Amino acid sequence: MTTPTFEFPKFTIDQTACDDLPTLWVRTDDELYALIDEIDDSDVVALDTEFIKRTTYYPILALIQINTGSAIYLIDAPKLDLTEFWQALAEVPTMVWYACGEDLGIFYLLAKCPPLTNVFDVQIGVAYLSGKLQAGYSQAINEILGIEIDKGESQSNWLARPLSYEQETYAANDVRYLLKLYEAVKAELSNRKILECVIEDSRHYARELHAIQNQPDETLYLDLLAPIYNRRQLGVLQQLTIWREALARATNEPRSFIIGKQALREIVQEMPDSIKLLARTTINRAVLRRYGDEIVRIISQVKSANEDALPPLPPPTYHSKAKPFKNDLNDVINTYSQSHHIPSNLLLKNRWINDLLLLVAYDGLVEELPPELLGYRKSLITNDILPALRPYKAHILEVLNTPEYNH
Repeated sequence: MTTPTFEFPKFTIDQTACDDLPTLWVRTDDELYALIDEIDDSDVVALDTEFIKRTTYYPILALIQINTGSAIYLIDAPKLDLTEFWQALAEVPTMVWYACGEDLGIFYLLAKCPPLTNVFDVQIGVAYLSGKLQAGYSQAINEILGIEIDKGESQSNWLARPLSYEQETYAANDVRYLLKLYEAVKAELSNRKILECVIEDSRHYARELHAIQNQPDETLYLDLLAPIYNRRQLGVLQQLTIWREALARATNEPRSFIIGKQALREIVQEMPDSIKLLARTTINRAVLRRYGDEIVRIISQVKSANEDALPPLPPPTYHSKAKPFKNDLNDVINTYSQSHHIPSNLLLKNRWINDLLLLVAYDGLVEELPPELLGYRKSLITNDILPALRPYKAHILEVLNTPEYNH
């Protein structure tokens, strides 16, 4: 079997046609409604956003760039009611983005819509072709289309008006070539018969981003877990993240301005129940003066809480350098990668391996796995990966039940 080569495909496009697309500002309601009408008649549009979130909890949307194929529109977001605009985008057959994580976070925040099902993230498509998971937009259009763009304005003040010529050019270029890049990537994916895999993963990503944006405060602590925490420490972590989130929202400050991750870890590990002990952590001194008593009160409350009021321990995590199943697992993944022309690092991400090991150890159900594993990957999981892991069930159980790692 010939080993597939994962590299950037090369395409030649009519760059002049892209460069000649007019750049139009949308500053009035009439201009916005005209654009919405154009979106309603479109099968595919390409988008990007510029926003500021350095000193605020809520991102400030400053600019939306959209390429409809006939023009590039720069939408003066702070001036307009975008309710109908978001609705029109949610209904267009295909919305094209590049590395849409932060963009969709803002979309969901402002649109208050269900998970989007029309998102195509070209960065995911580029990863399927090249094996490079984090290839940037400028790298992709340079490698694939042979076009270079200047990214020097990425940290600009996008709320400034008027924008400088350099800012406007940068903003327009972020979508100027995106439709052509999408068409090239889509054509190559279709040629390799893996287009549906990318569409599937784009939809999974859009659903995941919606879940993150709408995560209840009570579960935020789950993103900060450490296997060494006991239930009482988890209780402190949960209550402090709930308190921090409410305060950040009320004061419109980033979470890290209140308690950074390092200070939060120190507090959870040390459980300080006095200002003096709290001061020994790396918590911000201004926060200590303003909120120290409140933080100590939260810790003391959790320390005296009944056991049944504390959060449950999370499922155990596999920790072992041995990994006797590693070669067998790699063989399965590499075989599938070669036969289906999909990079191995996209087939089974590290965050899914523990789910599979738990399923094997405790005879779980395949249907309980993350949804990303239940689409095109399901046949790989059920026919190849699980049979390769099951002979190691005893070892996996032994590691999971080792007191050192079982909290």
